[in-house]
Amino acid sequence: MTKKNLVLLLAFLPFLLFMTEEAGGHESGSSGMLGKVVNFALLAGALVFLLRKPLRSALAGRTAAVRSSLDEASEARASAEAKLEAARGQIAALASEVGRLKAQAEIEAAAERDRIRAAAAAEAARIRTLAGQDVEAQLKAGIRELKAFTADLAAGLAEERLKRRMTDELHSTLIDRSIERLGTLHEESGSR
Repeated sequence: MTKKNLVLLLAFLPFLLFMTEEAGGHESGSSGMLGKVVNFALLAGALVFLLRKPLRSALAGRTAAVRSSLDEASEARASAEAKLEAARGQIAALASEVGRLKAQAEIEAAAERDRIRAAAAAEAARIRTLAGQDVEAQLKAGIRELKAFTADLAAGLAEERLKRRMTDELHSTLIDRSIERLGTLHEESGSR
């Protein structure tokens, strides 16, 4: 029996059963119910037989679509996780870079601080040297002034003492002695 014949038999079987029941004219309650059940079973079987391929292909298409959606979602999730890991790696790299830059800045700050201290120490030494030289020069100038002042004062005191001691008689005696010395010096230089 081919499929076509089977479909035709199933399509006409309910009519045949319905006709046999009417031919009897008298139906019992259980046979009427049995006919309805058989009719429903035949109709359901025919529907299943006829709709099996379209339903199977529709369900297969829907299953393929769901599977495709699941695969795409899985790929999207894997891609998102990869991006998340890459972002975490970049954050870790940035944290490492920040730490490295901070350490480098501290080293540079320490070097700059040391350089400034050395420059300040050199400048302080230069200022001390200049101040020492200035003090030395002022000390020498002060000593010269003091010597000049002392000499002037001593000369003034000597002149004052001489003026007090010098009498006319002492003055004449000193002039006479000076003349005698000059004469002696002259005679000595002439004999040579």
